[in-house]
Amino acid sequence: MPVLTRLIPSPLVVDIHRGAMDDLAGLLADQRISASGKLAMAISNGSGQALREKLAPLLPDADWYDVADGTIDSAVRLADEIKGKRYDAVVGVGGGKIIDVTKYAAARVGLPMVAVATNLSHDGICSPVSILDNDNGRGSYGVPSPIAMVIDLDVIREAPARFVRSGIGDAISNISAIADWELSHRHTGEQVDGLAAAMARTAGESVLRHPGGVGDDEFLIVLAEALVLSGIAMSISGDTRPSSGACHEISHAFDLLFPGRSALHGEQVGLGAAFAMHLRGAHEQSGLFAEVLRGHGLPVLPEEIGFSADEFVRAVEYAPQTRPGRFTILEHLDLSTDQIRDAYADYAKTIRS
Repeated sequence: MPVLTRLIPSPLVVDIHRGAMDDLAGLLADQRISASGKLAMAISNGSGQALREKLAPLLPDADWYDVADGTIDSAVRLADEIKGKRYDAVVGVGGGKIIDVTKYAAARVGLPMVAVATNLSHDGICSPVSILDNDNGRGSYGVPSPIAMVIDLDVIREAPARFVRSGIGDAISNISAIADWELSHRHTGEQVDGLAAAMARTAGESVLRHPGGVGDDEFLIVLAEALVLSGIAMSISGDTRPSSGACHEISHAFDLLFPGRSALHGEQVGLGAAFAMHLRGAHEQSGLFAEVLRGHGLPVLPEEIGFSADEFVRAVEYAPQTRPGRFTILEHLDLSTDQIRDAYADYAKTIRS
């Protein structure tokens, strides 16, 4: 009998510990990613400068590039600047915007990309997607996943706690996204990739059930691993389905309807996930989501991120338009405005009690 298997796209290296950034040069050389040290380093032109001062002596043969923002224009500009210079790899050092810009630029010039994450705000640090601002708002661009992931817990601790908490919301939302995927399978016949679903669900549950908080190294490691696993799950399935359902549709609606007012991605999808679980009748699990989110200092009601109940209802109503063709609890129920308002009132009453 033939042995049937499949290759899983995943990083060669996942290095998560205190002081990991100090080991970057040796790690890249040991893994033969860059034995020569010839690297293009992308970093923000603001807070990233302190990291450049720390890393530059360790990477004497690297060239440094400032990234102004998280736009498609910045990504194209970075690609143009590094093209033809015979680098071994492109390294993005920073938060989600820097890493997304670097992933896109590396893909454009055909170089491997290394992600050095300075916060844990969402699962984009290891995903095959770059979220970049463009003239029409914001777009998702398919890219190869990072070839290596480096997360220095000392650096993570220096990031604002709100950004770390945001990653908690993004990880937990996987559970709601998988419920939507399975719902679609039952009602539309959409195929569920069992391995991708298992990885994404396990990632979400590991964060949901962990008793620690952002002040604990053990919890930070679990959160970082969960975000990496979520990215790999998306690579396995070939799309964002394992980590994106009604929770993300609601978040995208906030971004589109209220530009400039939206909260952090993980804050919005965590709230969206708790509400989506309530919509599907999983009130006990919705309550658990809210309890855990609240325990970590994350919002569970729209007013906690500056939106009124009416604005939340409007976002939920608009949400299915953000991902045409995706089937979630929102498309399944197809609620009217009044029905959404009633559902939210019931959710808010439950959460407050």
